[in-house]
Amino acid sequence: MTDLDVQTLRDAYDNQLRPEIPDPVPAGVTVERDGPLVRIIGLDAGGFLTYRNLGGLTGAALDELIARQVRLFRERGQSVEWKLNEHDEPADLADRLRAAGFVPEDRETVVVGPVAPLAAALPVVPEGVRLREVTAREDLERIAAMEEEVWQADRSHLVWGLAKEIDADPNSITVVVAEADGTVLSAGWVRFPANTGFATLWGGSTLPQWRRKGIYRALVNYRARLAEQRGRTLMQVDCSEDSRPILQRLGLVPVTTTTPYVYTP
Repeated sequence: MTDLDVQTLRDAYDNQLRPEIPDPVPAGVTVERDGPLVRIIGLDAGGFLTYRNLGGLTGAALDELIARQVRLFRERGQSVEWKLNEHDEPADLADRLRAAGFVPEDRETVVVGPVAPLAAALPVVPEGVRLREVTAREDLERIAAMEEEVWQADRSHLVWGLAKEIDADPNSITVVVAEADGTVLSAGWVRFPANTGFATLWGGSTLPQWRRKGIYRALVNYRARLAEQRGRTLMQVDCSEDSRPILQRLGLVPVTTTTPYVYTP
């Protein structure tokens, strides 16, 4: 890929996917605008702050925008994530977030690429493992239990968060599990943002003893075929350092990085 290709893919990501607002908005979720910033409450364990760009805000005006979010979520007694992309402006935005009490978590790489080659690939699923689309709450609870085993942290928000999205529009998201002998080994979901050419991939956590067997790749290929059936031409993933090499081998291209900055009252 050339630099022009990377820039073109980044522009598509910025213009089509940002800000990341659920559409339709699930019941119990609120979407509020504060200048260029979009504030989403009720979809996850904490709040979420997103934007396409900050409209040229700098200095004291930017500090006040950040401070308003801190005050609001401190009053709510709730954490909030500010999703910061590497190419966001101004250049000192990360410093201003840290000064306001936001703490950076693990950085991820945003990769983008064409759906067609991924959909055409023939994944090799280990013997005894099957992939299945799920919507039932029982299955969502099994996914959360698997993720809790992987991450040793509470993942109960996945149950009600995914359930809200499925209830709001089952065509906007598909959840897929990889399972064997009644045990969820891995799970991922694909979202189909309205009025875009994109499908976006999420999840992908896999039990340690089942890694390096092709399950993650099989889940990617499966969801790519779903995306192709919907007429989507581009795929985007915020990926960890574990999954980035796999996705790059599959043809996705790094276009930026993203770091969650989290404020916790």
